[in-house]
Amino acid sequence: MGFLFGLIHSIKNQFQISFNYYKFEDDEIYEHTVNPIALKEFKHRWYLLATDITEEGLRTFALDRLSELEITKKKAIYTNEYNIEEYFRNCFGIFSPNSDKPDEIILSFNPYQGKYIKTFPLHHSQEVIADNDNEFRIRLKLYLTFDLLMELLSYGETLTVIAPIKLKEEMKNVLAN
Repeated sequence: MGFLFGLIHSIKNQFQISFNYYKFEDDEIYEHTVNPIALKEFKHRWYLLATDITEEGLRTFALDRLSELEITKKKAIYTNEYNIEEYFRNCFGIFSPNSDKPDEIILSFNPYQGKYIKTFPLHHSQEVIADNDNEFRIRLKLYLTFDLLMELLSYGETLTVIAPIKLKEEMKNVLAN
């Protein structure tokens, strides 16, 4: 987290940065040179959003896995304009597929859990459909991502997925495994 001020400086002044990045997937450290765009927080972790000079598209890097940060004197090169707020509008978490349309998700919680969901909404798109003695039902417009799936699984038996069917099936598969 000690890199925060350096990252803010490089974003504000549009300097390329280089760093080593540790990937959990394969226990390897990779060197990256990127054009930093923004910082994003999710679940008390900070992430750098950037374009890698060797790859297309927006990349996400967890700050707690960065090392050897160097702010270069090279100006960042941006081939696309990224509106980060718009990019993550229909996302829960830090990943945005942005290739498909977001899904309409309908979730039913027991009334007790519903009190928590009402006071701390899952997402800004949350719309209450039912709030009674039997259930608290909401509608969301989101991409189906791993972050969303993990969040929904954390509600256990207090949650029933009504729609879409593919989300319901995905949750069943994860629970079966």
